[in-house]
Amino acid sequence: MELQLKIIGLLLIALALVHAIFPSYFHWDRELKSLSLINRQMMMVHTFFIALILLLMGWLCLSTSKELINTSLGKQIALGLGIFWTARLFIQFFGYSSKLWKGKTFETMVHIFFSILFTYLSSFFFVVYFR
Repeated sequence: MELQLKIIGLLLIALALVHAIFPSYFHWDRELKSLSLINRQMMMVHTFFIALILLLMGWLCLSTSKELINTSLGKQIALGLGIFWTARLFIQFFGYSSKLWKGKTFETMVHIFFSILFTYLSSFFFVVYFR
């Protein structure tokens, strides 16, 4: 279990770092131009904080894997993370339109990859909690 938590930690840190390319990959300089200043800045600030929380979750898994598995506080944190990733899994299917990925090979592969990742994360954190 500790090894899996460390792998999850690395995956979450990688996911956090991927957020750095969002502005250029999604052409935010062009796409967000029509938004008000507050909405443009909220996109940037919220993306930063999502990346930060992913980085911190990853660091938590890497640095305290034993404690997450073996302590009452660790199990409570694992429960919270399980709930978080379950909510993110539901958003994957009900928060985004299937028009964004259906019939598009790359986007469908990304959708499937993240669906599997979020299922793995949510189930693993629940296993840690209930074990």
